[in-house]
Amino acid sequence: MALIEIENMEFYAFHGCFKEEQVVGNQFLVNISFETDTSKAQKNDNLNDTVNYQVVYNLVKAEMQKTSKLLEHVAERITSAVKLEFPEIKSIKVKVSKLNPPMGGKIEKVSVTLNRNFAQKG
Repeated sequence: MALIEIENMEFYAFHGCFKEEQVVGNQFLVNISFETDTSKAQKNDNLNDTVNYQVVYNLVKAEMQKTSKLLEHVAERITSAVKLEFPEIKSIKVKVSKLNPPMGGKIEKVSVTLNRNFAQKG
């Protein structure tokens, strides 16, 4: 089992509860990590035997382009899209951060992190 991480993907998107956020937009960071069996790829050096990072990035990018009110919703959509494309993933962690959120004060970022474990029981 291996942990694969794609860190600090930057996107300009239009997520937020305020109408202005959905018009003006904001800067977001997305981090994703997942566990999967990479033993075959470790031996044969073949991209088809592991999770393709470029495909994961494109899935994240596509979900970030869809406007949502809540970061929780964005993180769940990313989680679901990646798991659907790569059912071999055993667990996944997705963190979505909004930089400089409009909350009435100086705040670097606000983040939502989802963790899902898909390992079979029994």
